[in-house]
Amino acid sequence: MVRTRTTTRTAAVQVTALAAASALALSACGGGSGPSAEAAPVATDRDIELSLVWWGDDDRASRYEEAVELFEAEYPNIDVQTQFQAWDDYWTARTTEAAGQTLPDVFQMDLAYIHQYASNNQLLDLSSQAGINLETEGLDETLLASGSLEGGQFGIPTSTNTLGIMYHQDLLDEVGIDPPAEGLTWDEYDSWIREVSEAGADSDPQIYGGTDYTGTLWLFIQWLIQQGKTPFGDDGMPAFEESDLVAWVERTQPLRDDGVFFPIERVKQVEPLTGMQVGQAATEMSWDNMLAGYSAGAESENLDLLPLPTGDDGSAQFWKPSMLLSASSTTEEPDAAATLINFLVTDPEVGQIFGTSKGVPAVAAQRDAMEIADGSIDDKIVTYEDEVAERVTADTPLPVEGYGVVEAEFKRLGEELAYGNVTAEEFAAQWFQYAESNLGGS
Repeated sequence: MVRTRTTTRTAAVQVTALAAASALALSACGGGSGPSAEAAPVATDRDIELSLVWWGDDDRASRYEEAVELFEAEYPNIDVQTQFQAWDDYWTARTTEAAGQTLPDVFQMDLAYIHQYASNNQLLDLSSQAGINLETEGLDETLLASGSLEGGQFGIPTSTNTLGIMYHQDLLDEVGIDPPAEGLTWDEYDSWIREVSEAGADSDPQIYGGTDYTGTLWLFIQWLIQQGKTPFGDDGMPAFEESDLVAWVERTQPLRDDGVFFPIERVKQVEPLTGMQVGQAATEMSWDNMLAGYSAGAESENLDLLPLPTGDDGSAQFWKPSMLLSASSTTEEPDAAATLINFLVTDPEVGQIFGTSKGVPAVAAQRDAMEIADGSIDDKIVTYEDEVAERVTADTPLPVEGYGVVEAEFKRLGEELAYGNVTAEEFAAQWFQYAESNLGGS
């Protein structure tokens, strides 16, 4: 059965108090307004070329290419040159371009980096495009605030998501173990991972219960919130203690010592795929919209989602804008760039193309246009967000200035930890030292 699905959650619920949080957390910053001071309807009497860049895998690329074909059919004078990269390579390339003032006309933006790029005058302020080439009335104000800094609009949110445990039912059937039960504590989840890894030791290739999640900063933040602690203070610096980070790292050390996690050597071999996508990890924790890409990589729709492990004070999950679209402050075609962003965020057919692969669409027209087959990946993601909504009791922790680079350092240290090159204490000390030098406008 295929049906048109309208989600019951509103954007206001999805991004609780984000506008207020942005006002508190952001220091004074400016942004580029582009070559033209005032927006004008996009020109149709001359040829225009735009560059569009995103991070993601082949599945996301095929969806973008299909959406771009629709855009070029509606605007035949606009030629869109596309490119995509894996996450790490993507931000390395953007850093180089930003230094040389050659950022793409339109590019995917993450909440972790928008403060950095906007405060350095590298993003186009899209405020003047509203009502002309950019329609923002369909976006909830609090959701729109995720791309707003100091009165300027530097990113348009495309969708929302929350964290979850993805599990691969085919692999669990092979080892004869049921998926994790809802409401597991973190320790119980770790024990479940160990059970699966032991059961899958004789499989060819070997099946592991999960991947080492310790080096994922968002998961650490989620765990902190569950302990009733705040990730970052108003000054943009960590509001938790070094001992909290040591505790987070130490709690998974037995799994590394015993070879329970999908091994780091194999992780690096299969990149940009993951352990689940190559049929060796039964679970992975990530943003719920990633289920579509994981399913495509694993060539199976027999994947599903469960809530995160429960903390001492309850689950306390949070919603997060999964990604935004921004334009470069140096674009020579600000009107066309805004038109492209508007099309990708609001066009119903684009909503059908992407489904929930980038998260649940932020605009009702795209949510309502999704044709969702019962039991499909899109159905599983939307159903998961509906069911997990009662667990979402925490405000969205808005990343501070410099978050993107300290997140990358957290990931790097996580890999060093997996190789056995650093201890829990060294991990925490090195990250805190790095954070002190890179957070809060340091």
